[in-house]
Amino acid sequence: IYVDDAHSEGVLGDGHGIGRHFDLEKEIHFQIGTFSKAFGSFGGMLAGSSDLIKYAYNKARTWLLSAAFPPHVAAANIAALEVVEEEPERVKKLWDNTKYFKKEIESMGYDTGNTQTPIIPTIIGDSKKAKKLAERLYEEGIFALAIVYPMVARDKARIRNQMNAGMNREDLDFALNVYEKLGKELKII
Repeated sequence: IYVDDAHSEGVLGDGHGIGRHFDLEKEIHFQIGTFSKAFGSFGGMLAGSSDLIKYAYNKARTWLLSAAFPPHVAAANIAALEVVEEEPERVKKLWDNTKYFKKEIESMGYDTGNTQTPIIPTIIGDSKKAKKLAERLYEEGIFALAIVYPMVARDKARIRNQMNAGMNREDLDFALNVYEKLGKELKII
């Protein structure tokens, strides 16, 4: 089994990724991940048997033509992994924030699709309206990107809301109040 953990490390399976989330850790032959999402750094990783690592090292063009992490980046990546191990309350807080925001924004009438992760879309449909909402959100102090065609279907334009453990209830309520105000102003809800 091959696992791409780019979007699940630090988030799913108590922060340990989809192998832990689905109780498949012993079944995984190799997995790749990134430090650029939940960990807030950069670079990637490949975990697997020593034979697989040797093969990848000699055959993967992107690996062959790249350089090692600078020491400060390696230290940041190690520290991020240590946070997952030593501070499980951060993952719990992430999920508490996610559940709260999703419940509240849906109660206003926004469509969040079938999301089950801390990336919560507000599906607007029309690209122009989604871009206008993103612009107005920014003016109100919220940075949220409009995702439009060709990234999504023409009628599925959305705003991408990304939860994190550093947000508190006051932050979330501020964003929700702005969403409610602008949703009414732009006749989205």
